[in-house]
Amino acid sequence: MSSSLINSAMSGLGAAQAALNTVSNNISNYNVTGYTRQTTVLSQSQSTLGAGGWIGNGVQVSGVQREYDAFITNQLRAAQTQSSGLNTQYQQMSKIDNILSGTTNTLATTMQSFFTGLQTLVSNSEDPAARQALIGNANGLVNQFKVTDQYLRDQDKQVNTAIQSSVEQINNYASQIANLNNQISRLTGVGAGATPNDLLDQRDQLVSELNQIVGVEVSVQDGGTYNVSIANGLSLVQGDKTNKLAAVSSSADPSRITVAYVDSVSGTTEIPENQLKNGTLGGMLTFRSQDLDGARNRLGQLALAFSDAINQQHGKGFDANGDKGEDFFNIGGPSVLSNANNPTKTELTTTVSDSSKVQASDYKVVFDGTDWQVTRLSDNAKIDPNPTKDANGKVTGLAFDGLDIAVKGAPQPAKNDSFIVKPVSNVVVNMDVAISDESKLALAGADDAGESDNRNAQALLDLQKTKVVGGNKSFNDAYAGLVSDVGNKTSTLKVTSTTQNNVVTQLSNQQQSISGVNLDEEYGNLQRFQQYYLANAQVLQTASTLFDALLSIR
Repeated sequence: MSSSLINSAMSGLGAAQAALNTVSNNISNYNVTGYTRQTTVLSQSQSTLGAGGWIGNGVQVSGVQREYDAFITNQLRAAQTQSSGLNTQYQQMSKIDNILSGTTNTLATTMQSFFTGLQTLVSNSEDPAARQALIGNANGLVNQFKVTDQYLRDQDKQVNTAIQSSVEQINNYASQIANLNNQISRLTGVGAGATPNDLLDQRDQLVSELNQIVGVEVSVQDGGTYNVSIANGLSLVQGDKTNKLAAVSSSADPSRITVAYVDSVSGTTEIPENQLKNGTLGGMLTFRSQDLDGARNRLGQLALAFSDAINQQHGKGFDANGDKGEDFFNIGGPSVLSNANNPTKTELTTTVSDSSKVQASDYKVVFDGTDWQVTRLSDNAKIDPNPTKDANGKVTGLAFDGLDIAVKGAPQPAKNDSFIVKPVSNVVVNMDVAISDESKLALAGADDAGESDNRNAQALLDLQKTKVVGGNKSFNDAYAGLVSDVGNKTSTLKVTSTTQNNVVTQLSNQQQSISGVNLDEEYGNLQRFQQYYLANAQVLQTASTLFDALLSIR
């Protein structure tokens, strides 16, 4: 009997000590990010058949398990990657909003100064000081266009840098996860099925951090290893094997860095950016294609419409020497980018036929094997290209949205020949004031009217309210619309990201209610298992007393 008591008490002491070790481990890891609360699992030892029936043999430690809910964890991952993407997009959009919505030295104020200078000349067109002041105002306006454009160009460069950094981080995380997969599989085998909980926590934390950069899908394989994939099933991690991503120059636009998938068989293949929607990487790509491109193109559209309208009207007047007016502004022209994967040497060149019809958008032009297809990228609208053909039926030109496209090069384009047409991307960067001599200002309406003739100055001033931007907006309206749309988009992103952050907080609280360490609860467990240990020690002392009593019998 005393032997049975001793064995039971010893098993209880061992179980109590294991439970106390687990509680101690939970408490010590309270502030460790990614730690999952552990619980000691106890079960009855196998009983023994005795004279009076089956007699219990105490308790045994079955294992130490993580308090882990895969369903909530997956929900949390999905919410976190969306939140990361929205937060990134909002932060970047806020930068554009800040520079456009400033109260001083904005395009609105410098443009108004230009037209105020014209108003002065309408009243006093022969005043050399007023003429020179107008040229100064024009230079100030061009400088403001350039400052704003350069800021947006710098953001574009920052996006490229962020994509490169993200790809490096993704590859690093994937390598670490694969290494942990290998260790977990090996140690689980050594432990006869018992899993190394610390490594499981480390792996889940790495997956969480990877997921916040690029949305991932995780599937658990036999042996407890993770397979991790992105972008509609592209595998990053399979067991202890990894596939890498690469930051490469886009085949459609070499000035842009995009993400490619590196496969040992098929080589390096660009991933369509619309497949990378979540995480900080997805947020950056979405910001660039939807927000940054839109802001840059609307700025370029305004600069083009403004400069061309002023140039055309200025050309109708006469300067102080009686000469025909020259261009007031120089601007950059449209450009066409040929896709690096085009099978032929077909070339497209473009010119602006009507600046008032030019839209704030780039265009994708593709030959489908029979016809040319044009997509306006700002709204994904299909545009009629209005093709012109030569006597042999070959398309030699396209015309749409105030643009003329000439098709040159190979006898016939090949199927899937692809081009990006950028009507306004270089307008501002090459913009300057073409006139430095005030006598060259063509403010007169006739060549013999003299300096006091202000008729063309009035016509230039009247352009302020003419709807020549996109065919339906004045200069002020176009800029105000840009500022308003950017502000509204920023506000919407702020609300959306805040809402998504709240979802993450709720799911995180649910997850922590299961997996997190509660110090009050652990302190209670500490006392409970301490009492459990002391009670078993008392049983052991009782058994020892009985055993001593037996030995003392003579």
